Amino acid sequence: MIPSIPQPRALRAAYVAYVAAFFIFLALPLVVVAAFAFNDSQFPSLPWEGFTWGWFIGSERPMIGAFHERGILRAIGTSAFVAVGVSLLAVAVGLSNAFLFNRYRFRGQGILYIFMLLPLVVPGIVLGISILVFSSRVANGLWDMAQWDVVALRPGLTLVILGQFSFIATIATLVIAARLQKFDRSLEEAAMNLGAGRLVAVRTVTLPYLTPALIGAFVVAFLMSFENFNTTLMLVGSDAPLTIAMFDRLKEGSTPLLNAVSLLLMLGSSLLALVMIAFQRK
Repeated sequence: MIPSIPQPRALRAAYVAYVAAFFIFLALPLVVVAAFAFNDSQFPSLPWEGFTWGWFIGSERPMIGAFHERGILRAIGTSAFVAVGVSLLAVAVGLSNAFLFNRYRFRGQGILYIFMLLPLVVPGIVLGISILVFSSRVANGLWDMAQWDVVALRPGLTLVILGQFSFIATIATLVIAARLQKFDRSLEEAAMNLGAGRLVAVRTVTLPYLTPALIGAFVVAFLMSFENFNTTLMLVGSDAPLTIAMFDRLKEGSTPLLNAVSLLLMLGSSLLALVMIAFQRK
């Protein structure tokens, strides 16, 4: 709808109702999940048995809370470790890619750019299977030729980090490149006219300008890595990140513990997003 063009009242009402229904459709499942995290029952479903904090802070069976469940806490630590590693790699490579595609022109640049974007259109499960098959064949080949067992090429956290990095780096590149395109290069030229070398000019002028984008790319990469399931499922070893641990618990039977963990994840993600927005505004 175009605000400057008068619209019939019925059309405006229908538009408002559509927008409201859309946001209710998005938010209602999250509200239901959050509500049953406080249900004093062994099952996350009706009837409502009463309010309890047990699924967060409970320490005795059958109601062991999220803050006392060692398996869940270990999985959260594993996910955080993977997410930090993926985010650091993605931001470093994304910064390099942003300069490469923004500052230079070379033959085959368009094709290379398409290859960079390709992981975004490949389903995560297909990407995970492809990486697993490729790494396993390389590992088996090295073992057959030199009896060299490369653990990093076997299912485990290293392969999970590399698998997630393969597509999250593209997101980081797009976030950083979008801000780099708005940068006035005459500021770098002014710094070089004052005696600074190119690297010094980039470090003292360009990188501070890109700081909000770097932080934004890190936060986005962290959240995408933390919640990733499809690719991680195909590459995980004995140390399961949180999404895989919750999936395994769900196969055994859902309890409000999973609702409590989900609520904590929603709060954590929202807090990170708010911090990023506040920093960028500042």
